[in-house]
Amino acid sequence: MLSSANKYAIRSVLFLAIYSNEKNKIGATEIADKLESPQPFVAKLLQQLSRDKLVSSSKGPNGGFFLTKKNKENTIWDIIISIKGEKKFDQCFLGLSKCSDDNPCPVHYIVSVFKEKLLKDFKDKTIAQFAEDIKRSGKAITLKDFNVLDTNSN
Repeated sequence: MLSSANKYAIRSVLFLAIYSNEKNKIGATEIADKLESPQPFVAKLLQQLSRDKLVSSSKGPNGGFFLTKKNKENTIWDIIISIKGEKKFDQCFLGLSKCSDDNPCPVHYIVSVFKEKLLKDFKDKTIAQFAEDIKRSGKAITLKDFNVLDTNSN
């Protein structure tokens, strides 16, 4: 349902929501490194988000990206729209070209409930609320510092 661009953009903004502020700006290289994401792609996404006023930035030796209180009032849906990903939510989960309530695919009614809940959270919950939830629960936005074991190897 989300493109790679949307996923990288959302993770980058949530990373900034947790670790940045007006005094602590973070460069695209550091964000990409921490999130194990391609740096040129992350930089391009952050520039787009900055143009759309979803992320703040400053240039110079102490420059970088950061979120203000106003930036944190935005939603995940705002990020998805900025990165032109809203059409993905209208697509059929199974990839059929003509899926709708009138012409449903085999999983349409299972997925539609999930989509509605996801859209509601993406549109109603602010970046600040997501960041607070991540901090409180310890949810991961990167697995870089985790020792992820391959359970299939013996």
